[in-house]
Amino acid sequence: MGARRTTTARPPVIGFGMSTGKACVTTIPAGHEIVIPPGGCTGWHYHRMRLEAVVLAGTLTRVLHDLTVEVHRPGTAFVEPAGTGHIHLGHNLGTEPVVLHVTPRLPEGTAFSIPTPAPSGATPEVCRQHPH
Repeated sequence: MGARRTTTARPPVIGFGMSTGKACVTTIPAGHEIVIPPGGCTGWHYHRMRLEAVVLAGTLTRVLHDLTVEVHRPGTAFVEPAGTGHIHLGHNLGTEPVVLHVTPRLPEGTAFSIPTPAPSGATPEVCRQHPH
């Protein structure tokens, strides 16, 4: 397993998605509201279509396919690339819910995300591997 890099995301471009795990997806005009409770994790997944997101509350920590860690704070916007080459997970290491507004570019009724196995070098318990 290689060394992990930790970066703080800058507006306007990086990424997030949603899959299985402790999270709630609610349809709102022109997109979805994603809520990840404290301690919640999306699980490893990818998206078929590009997503655009804004963090409305809380701090989202993402682990990307290459095990890079990205931190997204309220007010940051980012883009989530599509495809199996962009698997990732998101989790909430904070004490307040993470709230995201996500605008997927996909047809109505299309699966929001596709669960996938962890990338090489990551464990299924990766959400517990990254302290505050």
